Amino acid sequence: MPSDQLRLSPLHRLWRLLPARQRREAFAWLSAQVAPRPDADPPVRRGLAVGGEVSRASGLGEGARLMLRGAAQCGIPTWALDVGTPVRHGGPQIAFDQGPPPPAGVPLVLHVNAPVLPLALIRLGRRLVRQRRIVGYWAWELPVAPPGWRFATRFVHEIWVPSAFTAAAMEPLLPGRVRVVRPPLALAPPSPAPIGRDGFGLPAEAVVVLVVFNLASSFVRKNPLGAIAAFRAAFGDRPDRILVLKVTNADHFADDFAQLRAAVAGASNIRIDDRLMPPDMLAALMQAADIVLTLHRSEGLGLVPAEAMLLGRAVVSTGWSGNLDFMDAASAALVPVRLVTPDDPRGVLVAEGAVWADPDLAVAAAHLRRLADDPIARADLAAAGQRLARERLGADTLIAALRGIGALGSDAVGTDALGGDALGSDALGSGGLAKDAGRTGATSAPRVS
Repeated sequence: MPSDQLRLSPLHRLWRLLPARQRREAFAWLSAQVAPRPDADPPVRRGLAVGGEVSRASGLGEGARLMLRGAAQCGIPTWALDVGTPVRHGGPQIAFDQGPPPPAGVPLVLHVNAPVLPLALIRLGRRLVRQRRIVGYWAWELPVAPPGWRFATRFVHEIWVPSAFTAAAMEPLLPGRVRVVRPPLALAPPSPAPIGRDGFGLPAEAVVVLVVFNLASSFVRKNPLGAIAAFRAAFGDRPDRILVLKVTNADHFADDFAQLRAAVAGASNIRIDDRLMPPDMLAALMQAADIVLTLHRSEGLGLVPAEAMLLGRAVVSTGWSGNLDFMDAASAALVPVRLVTPDDPRGVLVAEGAVWADPDLAVAAAHLRRLADDPIARADLAAAGQRLARERLGADTLIAALRGIGALGSDAVGTDALGGDALGSDALGSGGLAKDAGRTGATSAPRVS
């Protein structure tokens, strides 16, 4: 072993002794000290650059790809930047061909959360960060933002979020400069592969309930154990009622996966599918289901139920958090909740004063029984959900946001689409919040939708 590795080894061992949360906070602080700061008053040029986990099969990665597709369909020149921030697990990859860098002045939207945003800027480099507006697209699943995220506001001109739920959490961090930009899923809805039920080994006559989740997105928050309990309460061991648990990243979270397997032990009508599926195959599985179930404790938006509704599937969902941006009691079977203090064993979803949902499993079971036994009610609910999802998940919020940062070109006059000095002359100092960010009366300042 080289001598420099021997010298670093004790430091590395000491670092690993720190709790995971403290390591994350220390890493975020250190990267913030050396990350390039954006210009306070950059020029604006037509177009949109989107950076993030563009090549990774994750929620943030899919959000970045959706924004790229949506902007392109609106006729806006786009550039994709694969930031490649480090993650604990690799995860499935998406084919990606990174082209030339965007010209100066083209706004950059970074689909990375606040703790790793400085690292993303380091990876992009000072030359690319200069002379452009920087927008942080932040996804968060609690109604209160972590106070540690405040430091990252010095690196962005504004914040975009996927839902009004997340906007309410982020608004105190950068008052008046938080904008709801829902993913334009309806512009490019899921396109299922030509695979029917037989291709998934599912019986033609059974009612199939599908739960889709990624273990990297918090096992406790996604609450698959609650979904299993509701299904078993509704149907017991009935062979004509099938629950499919589509799991991603099972091999990276062995303890969580072991809990899942223990919860379904002895249930002949519950199946676990942990294969890596391309998007069209996953869409085909979703289309093969009769009901898509999510009993999440909280969602920033909820891509799975959104895609299910666009595919015309009946959805049973927790009636709380970001998913209410695109569903209501007429378009989904909503499950009432009791709000409780979050308990995240990974120590990621932590914020003082935050709550999340404890969904009523008895009501969820009743919804499942009703929809399984009444195909007409199931079809009516699915049709209503599809209509509302198409309406709520179009391009309107994206177009308004692109106009706001000058990406549409003709609507951007001068260099400030946000109303005045976007960051302020000393906004890039140690205070964190942008100067004058609390000005809610500026006529062209972005407002929370």
